[in-house]
Amino acid sequence: MDSSTEKPPRARVQDAIDTDDAAPRQRDYLDGFLAAKPAADTVGGEGSDLQAAVIEALREIYDPEIPVNIYDLGLIYGVEVDDNADATVTMTLTTPHCPVAESMPGEVELRVSSVPGIRDAEVNLVWDPPWGPHKMSDEARLELGML
Repeated sequence: MDSSTEKPPRARVQDAIDTDDAAPRQRDYLDGFLAAKPAADTVGGEGSDLQAAVIEALREIYDPEIPVNIYDLGLIYGVEVDDNADATVTMTLTTPHCPVAESMPGEVELRVSSVPGIRDAEVNLVWDPPWGPHKMSDEARLELGML
């Protein structure tokens, strides 16, 4: 038989040459990966990164009549983010007859829902305690010329 028509020998796993004898290759490379536990980082809670991101998002919403964002204006009473990444915003308006009384809670819910990592957003509109100028931040008072 002519040697040019002979097929070369098939490659076999047991014939493979291990170039690094000091650290032989592990056959089950997923072994350590699957046994590892995920980091126990809390998603939500007081002072979490997700809560800070929600607050920053709220600072981008401005009252149309007042050139101050609703967070510094004191309309946001509370921002809570639980471990399931659900956000709850408790807020009020300057008056019940505010022109944006119908649209502002929906806008807040939409903006909070758009924060990366937030699964669901809920806005609770409350009237007690009523809003007053004393709830504004110093930056808002300065912006409005009240300082």
